Amino acid sequence: MNIPKDLKYTKEHEWVKIEGDVATIGITDYAQGELGDIVFVELPAVGDEVKQMEPFGTIEAVKAVSELFSPLSGTVKEINEDLEGDAAIINTDPYGAGWMLKIENVPESEVQALLDAAAYGKLIED
Repeated sequence: MNIPKDLKYTKEHEWVKIEGDVATIGITDYAQGELGDIVFVELPAVGDEVKQMEPFGTIEAVKAVSELFSPLSGTVKEINEDLEGDAAIINTDPYGAGWMLKIENVPESEVQALLDAAAYGKLIED
């Protein structure tokens, strides 16, 4: 199971990469494996506000549709438009080309509440 150490995680299997004042968000390798073949992703629009642990979109796989929960609050700065034409990128590269959105204006206190790689690894082992 791939769990990059430089990312933060949620119990709902989203990951976050903090770069300056921008947070990039996607789903974990574990989550994409559990979902199976991903066929569609519905994401918010640029400029939308997302709230920590509230749904920001949906992800559809061959066998299930799941809500996506925002690990942090903030304003959507960018969405990964490549996913509109090929959502399966999430299956092949969940931590790279399969990122979903970038948000800004993130409260530092929310970042501190996220799991580190070791804590996330323990969560999915149980």
